Amino acid sequence: MTVEKSLGCLDQAAWEDLVARFGARMWAVARAFGLNHTDAADAVQGAWLRMVENLDGIRDPERIGAWLVTTTRHEALRLSRGRRGEVASGHDLPDAVLPDPAAAIVDADFGRHVWERLDTLGEPCRSLLRMSVLRPEATYAQIAIRLDISPGSIGPTRARCMSRLRGLLEEPA
Repeated sequence: MTVEKSLGCLDQAAWEDLVARFGARMWAVARAFGLNHTDAADAVQGAWLRMVENLDGIRDPERIGAWLVTTTRHEALRLSRGRRGEVASGHDLPDAVLPDPAAAIVDADFGRHVWERLDTLGEPCRSLLRMSVLRPEATYAQIAIRLDISPGSIGPTRARCMSRLRGLLEEPA
C-alpha cells in the first residue's frame, strides 16, 4: 500500500501499514531520549495524534516517515524536559533534534551495516535482537514464548548477543 493511499483513507489496513512501516523507528527515537516504556509510549502516541490532527496539511505523503520521526523527537523532548522540570520554549531544540541531511545519510549507511552484521549472527541472537529493536514494547514473557527460551535468560542472552554484534561491527567491512 502506498503512503498516499494510507493517508487518503485511514482505515484499519492503512493504520496497520503505517504502524508496521514507521512504528519501530518511532519507538527507537523515543527510547533514545532515555524515556521509560510508559513515557516512550506517550511520545509515540503523541506523534500519531499530531499526524491525525495535521492530516489535511501534509503536503508530501512520501515524507510521512520523516515527519513522524521528527514529531516523535519533539514529543520525546517535551516529555523528557517535563520529567526534569524544564520548560521548553519550542525554539531551543538541541542540534541533535534538528534534521541534518549529512547525518541522516551516515545514519542510514551505519544502519544498513548494523542490519547486515546482525544477519550473520546465529539464533537466538538474530531473532532476540531484531525483536528488541522492532518490538521494544514486547515483554520478557512474550519474547520467551516467541523464541522458546526461559524469561530469566533473556537479559543475559541479549547482553551476550549485543557483545557479539559490537565485535562484528568493529571488524573491517
